[in-house]
Amino acid sequence: MNQGMIIKNMSFKVGQTLTIVGVPKPDATNFAVNIGPDENQFTMHLNPRFNAHGDENVVVCNSYQGGNWCEEHREGGFPFVHGEEFKIVIKFTPAEFVVTLSDGSTICFPNRMAAEKYSFFSFDGEARITSFEIK
Repeated sequence: MNQGMIIKNMSFKVGQTLTIVGVPKPDATNFAVNIGPDENQFTMHLNPRFNAHGDENVVVCNSYQGGNWCEEHREGGFPFVHGEEFKIVIKFTPAEFVVTLSDGSTICFPNRMAAEKYSFFSFDGEARITSFEIK
């Protein structure tokens, strides 16, 4: 996957909300949002797949810990359209990340690392981020 935007030393804490706005490229197969303590571990990997890894039009969530992917989690809709703006809102609670997609569907993904703050964010794949905000 293309290495895209990386943000280190950010502060995303329990109680905050992360909002990402972007546009998938016209021929995008997939893209990913990663949140974790560093570039080697992701407590949340959000991977909308148009047509990638044997999946079509599905959002896959997972964690990457100790050099291994954990159990995949699939729920919510697929509001992503090539070339059209999307909005992903991630609310960080002590137990989970509550992700709201552009169509209003939600994904509840556990905070598997159980930290109260994460400092690494990355965005990979075939989309352009136009806005990134933590409140």
